[in-house]
Amino acid sequence: MLTAEFIAQTLRAHALRLTPSRRAVLEVLVAAPFALSGTEVEQQAPTSLDRATLFRTLRLLEQKHLIHRVVDYTETVRFAAAPALRAASPPLGPPTEHVHLKCLVCQHLYCLPHVPVPAVPEAGGYHVTRRDCLLSGICERCQPGSAAS
Repeated sequence: MLTAEFIAQTLRAHALRLTPSRRAVLEVLVAAPFALSGTEVEQQAPTSLDRATLFRTLRLLEQKHLIHRVVDYTETVRFAAAPALRAASPPLGPPTEHVHLKCLVCQHLYCLPHVPVPAVPEAGGYHVTRRDCLLSGICERCQPGSAAS
């Protein structure tokens, strides 16, 4: 469980003031079991956020490596808490590149922080600045016979 004090400490450690919007966005993303769109964050936030503030907050938290963005096959941008935040330890640098899974049943997009993005040799003439790996499949909750299904 992410406490209000932990959120405050994390924001201070990243030279950020504790504001209602920053607290709300972090609370929503850490509690979410899958990546959320900006609209979903807005709908789940415990306080009302205007869109400009929401997206400024998302951009700032991403720049500070507290969250990361994931783009799915539909080009929908979603956001997820840094894996270190979920483990209740403040992230200290860029999140490790990890694989994501888009469930074909529930359509949720899950971080797989324990699965690193496979190494790919750079093609001549190209400079890679970001590596993403998105898998399609069926999440644990949607698999037939699972306790959650």
